[in-house]
Order: sequence, then C-alpha cells, then structure tokens
Amino acid sequence: MASRNCSNFFSGLTCSLFLLLGLLSFPAEAAIKKYQFDVQVNNVSRLCHAKPIVTVNGRFPGPTIYVREGDRVLVNVTNHAQYNMSIHWHGLKQYRNGWADGPAYITQCPIKTGNSYTYDFNVTGQRGTLWWHAHIFWLRATVYGAIVIMPKPGTPFPFPQPNREEVILLGEWWHTDVEEVEKQGQKMGLPPNMSDAHTINGKPGPLFPCSEKHTFAMEVESGKTYLMRIINAALNDELFFAIAGHNFTVVEVDAVYTKPFTTEAILIAPGQTTNVLVQANQKPGRYFMAARSFNDAPIPVDNKTATGILQYKGIPNSLLPTLAQLPASNDSEFALNYNKKLRSLNSQKFPADVPQKVDRKLFYTIGFGKDSCPTCVNGTRLLATLNNISFVMPQTALLQAHYFNLKGVFKADFPDKPPKPFNYTGAPLTASLGTSRATRLSKIAFNSTIELVLQDTNLLTVESHPFHLHGYNFFVVGTGIGNFDPVKDPANYNLVDPIERNTAAVPTGGWTAIRFRADNPGVWFLHCHLELHTGWGLKTAFAVEDGPGPDQSVLPPPTDLPPC
Repeated sequence: MASRNCSNFFSGLTCSLFLLLGLLSFPAEAAIKKYQFDVQVNNVSRLCHAKPIVTVNGRFPGPTIYVREGDRVLVNVTNHAQYNMSIHWHGLKQYRNGWADGPAYITQCPIKTGNSYTYDFNVTGQRGTLWWHAHIFWLRATVYGAIVIMPKPGTPFPFPQPNREEVILLGEWWHTDVEEVEKQGQKMGLPPNMSDAHTINGKPGPLFPCSEKHTFAMEVESGKTYLMRIINAALNDELFFAIAGHNFTVVEVDAVYTKPFTTEAILIAPGQTTNVLVQANQKPGRYFMAARSFNDAPIPVDNKTATGILQYKGIPNSLLPTLAQLPASNDSEFALNYNKKLRSLNSQKFPADVPQKVDRKLFYTIGFGKDSCPTCVNGTRLLATLNNISFVMPQTALLQAHYFNLKGVFKADFPDKPPKPFNYTGAPLTASLGTSRATRLSKIAFNSTIELVLQDTNLLTVESHPFHLHGYNFFVVGTGIGNFDPVKDPANYNLVDPIERNTAAVPTGGWTAIRFRADNPGVWFLHCHLELHTGWGLKTAFAVEDGPGPDQSVLPPPTDLPPC
C-alpha cells in the first residue's frame, strides 16, 4: 500500500484553494488531495433550542470533498469527541482496499478518542456525486458531507453543461441527543422517537419555529441552468423532493449517468444521491424547495416538511415564496413509476456491463422478529433479519479476521436462501419465528457473477428497505410487488440498460433483484440504510475471496489502522 503521510494537512479553506489550483494548473495529472477532518463537539441551535452535536471541523453539515476521477485522496481523521468514530466514503469502490471503507467492526475498529487514522484511497473509474458519513451508532445524524468527483480533464458531462452547481444535503434533526434517543429505544425494546424535523443543508426552513435564519436559499438567474447534487443523508426516511414551478431533469444517480428524463419531483432513499438539472425558466420570484417523507407502510414516521428557497436574482426577500407540490406521503404508484424511469445511460463511453449469466443465485428474505428482554417494555426487543438471522456485530473487524485468518470471529455459512419458503407477503406472521442471532457471512468466489433477490416479508410488518452494498455498484435488473416468482419474474428482467447504483430500495411488500460481478476482494458490508433497522440486525457481509492474479488480492493493512 502507498506510504502514509499524516502530517502537513491543509485547513478546509486552504485545501479548497489547493484543490482549485490543482484542477486549473495540472489538468493532465492525477493529483493527491489531502483533507484534515477534526471530529469535535460543537453547540448548534435549531428549532429554538441549542444542543451539543458531533461535527467535522465544527461544520454542520460537514465539508465537501472535491476530487477528480483518478485522484488519490488522503483524509486524516482525528477524533476529539467522546464517542468512538469511523467514516465511510459511501459509494467509493475501494478496490482491494477495504481498510479505507470505514464501517466500524466490519473493515476497521473505530478511531478512539484522542487518536487519528488516515483514510488513503484512489478514485478510480468513478465520477459524480457521492457522500461520506460516520458509520458507527447513530452519529451520522450530524457527521456527514458530500463528495463531488469531477470527470477526467477534457471529459465533458454527457448532458448540457450547467452554469453552476449546488450541493443539496437532506437530513433529519432531533431536539435531544441522538445517541440518547437510540439508547432509550434499545432500553425499551421499541422504535426510538422519530426526528423532530427534516433539513435541507442542515436547515429546517421557515415552516418550523425559530427557523427564519435557518433556511437554505439558492440564488438563480433567469435563463441559466443549474446542476443540483442531491443527497439523502437522513437516518430513517425516504424523501420526496421538489421545487415549486420547476421540473427536474434526472441525469445521474449514485455517481452513474442515467438516460435523462423529466419529473416534477424525485424520490430518494437514505444513502442515495441524485443529480438533476434545473432551468431558471419561470417568472422571477421566490419558490419553495421542499422535502417530505415517503411512507406506504403502517408505521409512524416524521412527516414534517423541510423547505428551502430558490430565489431569482434581484427579487426582494419580502416576496412570499410559491408553495411546492409534493406527491402524497403514501404515493406508492409515484414511487414505483419513478424508479422504473431510472435507466443507465449505456452509451459507448459509459456502457452498462450487466452480467448476462449468473454463477450463483442468492435469495434473502427481510423480516422482523422479537428477542426476549425481561427489562424491556413488553418483555421483548425488536430484531430485524435476513433469512431469519439477525446479525451480531463482532468486537474484531471482520476484514482483519478474514485477512489474518482469525478464528472465532465469524462463520462463513450465511445461507443462500431462507430456512423454509412461505407466503412471504401474505397475512402478517407474528407467531414464534425461530429468529437466530449470529455473525454469519457469505463467502463469494472471486470474479463470480452474483444475482441477489431481496424479498420483503410480512414477518411482523411489511416495509420499504433501501439496501446498500459496500465496495460495489450493482445493476437493479428487476423489481416487483408481492412474492418473487423464480420461474416467471426473471423473464421480465432488464439486462440491457438497468440502473446501476450502490443503494437500491426494496418496495414495501415486494422484491428487488440485483446483479454484480464479485471482482473486488475483501469483506463488504450489505445492510439496510435505515439506521433503525441496521441497529436491529438487518445486515450481513460478503467475504469475497482473493483472485489468482498479483493485483487481485486484498492489500496489506496500513500501519495506522486503529487497533481493536
């Protein structure tokens, strides 16, 4: 692995200047981009109430990382907070380099208070919008930011060049300490309190009390085109997002170019990114942008609307903004139709290399269960499961156990299918479900092609689940409502231009089929990106074996890898 350089890191402003000079002065060379992330606690005020939150460099949301395809990135993370910390670079493939992926106890042990770790990785074959976030407990509620990857020099966007760009980070806000909210839920064995507001770039907007000054505003000029890089950093809510009077042209999701299509609103799940073009082609004025939950399951969510303002240049702040129209919060039809419109660009320059043949088929059921808990409210604690197994986090990082062949940390026997088939989306099943708790992984042969069908079930209740796979993109070749039919449904797969992404939603009471080639050795986390469900055990990991070639094995661990 390349040698580490933890010293001489630039401040955020200097780093940005360095980046700008790098982009302007050395267009033909891949650069080394250095960032210093100081994890610290700062007081932040929202909704008439100040509280201490964990931040990076005192900023909420955190700083944006700007890089170019082909760059090497070094981010030195120093932990000044009282919590253990790890940072995940969501969507970056980290080829052979799981040590830089970030999920605590999966690829590394966390960075303890007072310690540092340098994430050292290359940005290879990717361009677009991704993001970074804490990957331990619920700390990503405030520890998150954008990653903007510009194409290689001289490579234009495959869509009209925008006049300007804007990062839009959608999030959630709690009045109280998020870690205490999570602990209280665990103690009671029930879902913890939902958030008190949604936010746009950390601000809830003027529909909330004490929020006039906590409103994000974006100034535009008539006739110009803007690229909005939208990221859903919320912990537990899929969100609709729209701007009053203005259509979006979707051009990219999860840092993969799409066939452009126009829509009045987007649907974006936690973990996902969406790039849209917006034309300032309406009567000059002030227009609300709005974000609100999508939820078509019988469970409570934070349904409050966050707002920001799209403001035409020269228009006074005294003018009342036009209200945005969002789909109904339970509009499943919009959700299904929107996701059907997402197709890979599949051009000569950006092909969709969909696996046509499958070496191994996996079928994972998603469900809920209960565990005995005498001190909890109902004498039980809620669990979430894949194939009826609720994942138990280890105390040694799985990648270290895999690399050094440590015994007793995990078992590589995660089943390819559930213990017994049943009517997955029929009447709710609340009887004794035989749920087990274990640290079980699935071992995957290098370079094999995998098809994974994720099936929602009515084990306690149906619900939508956005699943994220670390270390890979995958193709969403099919999705449907009801039970997956292994005979009939594959005939309707899209194997030509399916959307390629790193986080895909499994619809409520339905299924999603994905395909990928396992060409990245290491241990890669697969989990629901609803933090509530991840904490309940809705996760597992793939242990992808080394390949035969010299550049097809996991790189040695860096010398400053945090100890367990």
